[in-house]
Order: sequence, then structure tokens, then C-alpha cells
Amino acid sequence: MFGPDSGLPFTSEWERAFTNRLSSQDFFEFESLKTPFNCPANTVQFVEEEAPDNVLFLLAGQVKLSMNSSVGKRLIFGIANPGETLGLASALSGSRYDFTAETVSPCTIVSLGRQDFVEFLMRYPSAFQSAARELSLDFARAGEHVRRLGLEVTATAKLARLLLEWCAIGQKTEGGTRIVCTLTHGEIGECIDSSRETVTRIFTDLKCRELLESRGSTLIISNRRALEIYAGVA
Repeated sequence: MFGPDSGLPFTSEWERAFTNRLSSQDFFEFESLKTPFNCPANTVQFVEEEAPDNVLFLLAGQVKLSMNSSVGKRLIFGIANPGETLGLASALSGSRYDFTAETVSPCTIVSLGRQDFVEFLMRYPSAFQSAARELSLDFARAGEHVRRLGLEVTATAKLARLLLEWCAIGQKTEGGTRIVCTLTHGEIGECIDSSRETVTRIFTDLKCRELLESRGSTLIISNRRALEIYAGVA
């Protein structure tokens, strides 16, 4: 979400729209509010039920978003990718975080103080419109997660739908769609409310059927349509 002279690349259409609507003076004011930083994998950015004091913009890396039950069960409901915001809804409403955000790979993040960010949005309606659009995208992603968990009956269908969601932001190549996945099988199980053993079994089956290939942290989906049909989500 930073302009061509900021030294940080654009990472999403929303970020381009955000800065393109600002004048040079407004953009300079926005730049003065941000604090960029790098952090290693497995770094917690904020914890659910914690009061928000900033809003984060992810420029590089991946961050897992999770919820925990009172008995210690964890559900990973999403992976944030470059160009997404973290904690935007809580920053705007002032309510406590609904989830925990933890890096799963080395990340570059920009932080803006919550109060400074809210006041900036109030002064610049065009920036507020971009924030509203991002909130609507967050809502759509949450809807997909509910669909995956609540409407898919089998673990196979849940995992297939998760892979198809990741395909939407994967790299398209002649050999298929490449997805960078740094989650363990256990963590993938937490995404679909299944066990690590179930995820491993389904992955093995997908590989045997030549629907999935894995190379370290890279997954390759050679035929998305075939995966949809196999999982019954077509």
C-alpha cells in the first residue's frame, strides 16, 4: 500500500487503490504514520481477546489466523498473504481481537497505531472507502471458511476446497498451480477440523491419483477441475 518512492512494493489492487486516491501531501502524511519491520517465523503479532493498539499490513510472508477454545482446541480459519491487513475490524471498532495472528514464515509487516489510523481515515474519505472494501473482502473470506467447515461433509471435500481456495492466489504454470504451503499436516488439519493422520492419508491419495504433487513447502495442483470433481465440489 505504499507509493513508488517508498522502497516497498505494491502487493495488492486494494493497496494500489488506497494510495492512488491520495494527493502527494496526503500520501506523505500516511507514510509518516507507518513503522515497517521484519520478523521471523512463529512470531505472534497479537492474541485473541487482546485490546487492539495498531493495525498491521502484511507485505511479505504468511500469517496464520487462529481461534482457541476454552479446552485448548485450536482452529486455523485462514492464512493471510501479502497485501492483506491484520486486525482491521478490531482497529476500527475498538473491540478486542477475535483471533490470534502468528507468522508461519519470515514476514515484512507495516504497523500503524490504531488511533492514528482511525483519525487518518476520518480525514480522508477515499482512504475510508478502501478500508471498507478490505473489510468486505475479509467478510467474504470468512464466508468461504464457514462454507468449507459447515457445508462440506467429508474431510476429503474440506481439504480439497481448502486447496482450491489456495489455488486462487497460487502461481499459474504450464504444469499446474503452484502453492506455497508452510503449514504442517497437523496445522492443515486444524484448518479443516480433522486430524493430522487424516490429512496425511488424503494427501497420499491425491498424490496417487496424480492430482497433487509436493516439493518441500510447494504444492502443485496439476488439474483444478479434476480436483473439484474428485472432491465433489464441482
